[in-house]
Amino acid sequence: MLTEKIAVVTGASRGIGRAIAIKLASLGAAVIINYNGSADKAAEVKEEIERLGGRADTRQCDVSDFQACSAFIQDIVKDYGRLDILVNNAGITRDGLLLKMSEEDFDAVLNTNLKGAFHTTRFAVRQMIRQRSGRIINLSSVVGVSGNAGQANYAASKAGVLGLTKAVAKEVASRGITVNAVAPGFIETDMTAKLTDKVKESISAQIPLGTFGKPEYVADAVAFLASDAACYITGQVLHVDGGMVM
Repeated sequence: MLTEKIAVVTGASRGIGRAIAIKLASLGAAVIINYNGSADKAAEVKEEIERLGGRADTRQCDVSDFQACSAFIQDIVKDYGRLDILVNNAGITRDGLLLKMSEEDFDAVLNTNLKGAFHTTRFAVRQMIRQRSGRIINLSSVVGVSGNAGQANYAASKAGVLGLTKAVAKEVASRGITVNAVAPGFIETDMTAKLTDKVKESISAQIPLGTFGKPEYVADAVAFLASDAACYITGQVLHVDGGMVM
């Protein structure tokens, strides 16, 4: 259980982030739902959590903005008194073949997916060190491990998240803080819903378990890493990919 824990989930207004926020709240955590796009979508997640008897709040912040993240984390600590769990889930894609990829598209993906995780972690760690406790869970991707044609920017960002995870884990372990990553495979989200049936069939054929995963599967993995049951696990990558990477 995560009773009385304060959790921040970035990019929590939809998809995997939404599932993570709902799961952590169901275990007793007070969840701050971060969003940068639709305030209405974030409000819907908050309402769903409260309907189920949980506690939630919504906070807008563009995680690619260093100073905005500083204010974002400071305000949460001021309002709640502590920060126990940080889930770096916010991410974007701007796919395209390398020869046609613009510098803008490459930078945008790195700035949100990788630098965003750095920004929030940098400021959250300060509070967690004071507490001498904390859980940081970063969302990577199967693509960050295996690569994927047409996603050089996304793959680079998610591979970078793995390196960030391991480096920070070594820096803060002595302070009672664990840092781990979850690497989802192909999950049923708005992003994968845009794929054609033919592409979905092709991808499913590459998955040993033969099907796309559900956001809740990823949320369960994050909840485990956020719990006391994972207190002796740090610097690790948990694959939730149906066996794509073994």
